[in-house]
Amino acid sequence: MTTETSEAELAETFGCPATDSCGQQVLFPSREQYLEVIGALADAGYSMCVDLTGVDYLEYFDRPLPEGVEAERFEVVVNLLAIARRSRVRVRVQVPESDASLASLFDIYPGTEAMEREVFDMFGISFDDHPDLTRILMPEDWLGHPLRKDYEVGRIPVQFKGVSQ
Repeated sequence: MTTETSEAELAETFGCPATDSCGQQVLFPSREQYLEVIGALADAGYSMCVDLTGVDYLEYFDRPLPEGVEAERFEVVVNLLAIARRSRVRVRVQVPESDASLASLFDIYPGTEAMEREVFDMFGISFDDHPDLTRILMPEDWLGHPLRKDYEVGRIPVQFKGVSQ
């Protein structure tokens, strides 16, 4: 696969909608196709998972998506790199609010362990079969997920040394 691979060839190869975004190939597998597509990309030489993150589209359900892809509140975005070919691909998976879970990529890309924990911590999206799905940034007893668009804005008082209360 080169950067000249067409969207139709990508869609046919991986069995899911594909687009081009500013010269980068983007695949849109369903949750059911997610592991299979990621595994096929790994087999095709995409040996490095550069990034895995979440997005909350709470009020942006009319965003542009390819035909056949139904917008959900959450999206998990994975960026993969084929170093030998100097090629990148982005994978965008829609995740419904009612079942905010997705398969873990840990068995394919062990380096995603911390990235999946961060998405879990900040967005509340869980990853099935993750080896240690616990909070990574917030305290264990923290309630809520701070990067969700409906998370209430709060305040933590700052205490300065030597200032009397």
